[in-house]
Amino acid sequence: MKSPAILLAGLGSAALLAGAFAFQYLGGLYPCQLCLMQRWPHAAAVLILGLWALSGWRILPWLGALAALATAGIGLFHAGVEQGWWDYVSACTSGSVAGVSMADLMDPSKAGAPLPRCDEIPWSLAGLSMAAWNAVLSFGLALLWLAGAARQRG
Repeated sequence: MKSPAILLAGLGSAALLAGAFAFQYLGGLYPCQLCLMQRWPHAAAVLILGLWALSGWRILPWLGALAALATAGIGLFHAGVEQGWWDYVSACTSGSVAGVSMADLMDPSKAGAPLPRCDEIPWSLAGLSMAAWNAVLSFGLALLWLAGAARQRG
């Protein structure tokens, strides 16, 4: 029988990833560099869930836990950058030209939209930013992955 904890953990990453895309494409909150970095481990966790569902390989839930811990760690780091707990110097905090055409870069009359910054909080709920919520929820998903992995029978 497939583990409900593992299924819930993998589907939780899918839901968080879907939420991030919804905020971006429906809500107009474009991701900064650290936001994008937080998405990759969620995508890996969804892939791991699919592989596990097909193969049942016992190593996969442990890898799912690592993916969840990776995105939780990036989220925690990002929340710290937002709160000014530590510095993060990159295009993320000083602006970037990613996605801007060469013609627009060369035309001084063009005023582009402000680029998303890692050190600003564009949205929060109950005092926590999206990055902080990702960290909290992803630590919970890691616990689910670990519980499911520990209960597997070989």
